[in-house]
Amino acid sequence: MDWRSVKFDWNRARAFLVTAEEGSLSAAARALGMAQPTLGRQVSALEEELGVSLFERVGKGLVLTPAGLALIEHVRAMGDAASQLSLTASGQSQAVEGSICISTTEVTAYFILPPILQKLRSLYPGIHLEIIATNDASDLKRREADIAIRAFRPTEPELIAKKLRDLRASLYATPTFLDQLGRPKTPQGFANAGFIGIGAGNDEYIRVLQEHGFTINHSNFPVKTDNHLLHWELTKQGMGIGVMPVEIGDAESGVERIWAGQDVFKGEVWLVSHRELRTSKRVRIVFDFLAAALAN
Repeated sequence: MDWRSVKFDWNRARAFLVTAEEGSLSAAARALGMAQPTLGRQVSALEEELGVSLFERVGKGLVLTPAGLALIEHVRAMGDAASQLSLTASGQSQAVEGSICISTTEVTAYFILPPILQKLRSLYPGIHLEIIATNDASDLKRREADIAIRAFRPTEPELIAKKLRDLRASLYATPTFLDQLGRPKTPQGFANAGFIGIGAGNDEYIRVLQEHGFTINHSNFPVKTDNHLLHWELTKQGMGIGVMPVEIGDAESGVERIWAGQDVFKGEVWLVSHRELRTSKRVRIVFDFLAAALAN
């Protein structure tokens, strides 16, 4: 390879890639943890080095020019190679210290993880934890997290996964809310009831409820939110019927299942990591610790 032919700064190529994926300089700067003017200068410098215009502004965002489109896949391949390099290097570490990033849902992060992480830290004080509480699946291949706790089985060959347990969730409401409804004993009896919706996923939520015999539609959802903690708080305040895993819902004294013994949602809980990272001693320790703690 003629290395003299590479006449651009690879850090500037990264700035170009992240800006293209995020859609604006401000979003890209946040993703990279740098100031927006600094990022803008890197992109401008790359354009000058390459002699092309990479972006054009449309409204408040940026779109790729034809030259940018022609280059983006090459730069994306560079980004994937850089991520793989980082993964491989991280996997060689045998020290039981350093940072571990764990991605999980809002509900798991808030209700289940704190006592587990407290015990983990007491056993391994050299491990520093970063918790990403999100209902979106973090991309482990791109190092958005080292370990993920997911409600579905991953299919990517680069990932390793361990099933922790089955997941059961139920519908809950306050006693007062149910009393006002007359405490129906069948799904059809909730045709006029108010439910707390699940934001962008509400169509799927309605579909599953209809499969269980509920004769409801969008008019049954006067309130929707993508935040599952707020969803649960609204349920506890009596604003409607909400859903929660049974180990959390049954432990909450202010609500009850809408009828005894009823489960609406069933699934699985999986612990996931990138295959390369499992050769890291600290990742392996945290992975195995979480697997044992969350399987109970």
